[in-house]
Amino acid sequence: MLWTLIPAALWGGVLFRYDCRERRLPNWLTLGGAAVALAWRYGYGGSLFLVDGFVAATLGGLFLFVPYLMRGAGGGDVKMLAGAGAIVGTGGLLTLLLATSLAGVVFGVAMLAAGKLDGARLKHLGRCLFDWRYDRQAGKAGLPPKDSERTRIPFSLPIALGTLAALAL
Repeated sequence: MLWTLIPAALWGGVLFRYDCRERRLPNWLTLGGAAVALAWRYGYGGSLFLVDGFVAATLGGLFLFVPYLMRGAGGGDVKMLAGAGAIVGTGGLLTLLLATSLAGVVFGVAMLAAGKLDGARLKHLGRCLFDWRYDRQAGKAGLPPKDSERTRIPFSLPIALGTLAALAL
């Protein structure tokens, strides 16, 4: 499905721009992209192709649902990954999830190295997991606010890159 690369890249690029400028992903783009992908799947391959896209969309959204519940991912990220799942289908879902995860790690490390991301929450999590002497309450009190721009990774770029990798492979 190489010919779907251009529309998917445009969709991901527009969402990344929104994510960087407004720190949110609008529903009309995330859910709209999923709806367009599912409608295209139905028109192109019929109801079995539609069901394949719907299953991939559901599994893609569920992949980020637990981090969303723990406030580690935004609702727009969950919806965008569901839309990406609808685009690639079940055949590309594993590639999508692996490439998105890898791109997210690389992007996060690059942001840490560039000083655009505060690593205090990551350090706190690591100490909570591995240092039994660590005072968790005092450490939590010293963390920067969650709504600070330096505590958030715009995850739309890794999702877009994962989508393109799943379509290209």
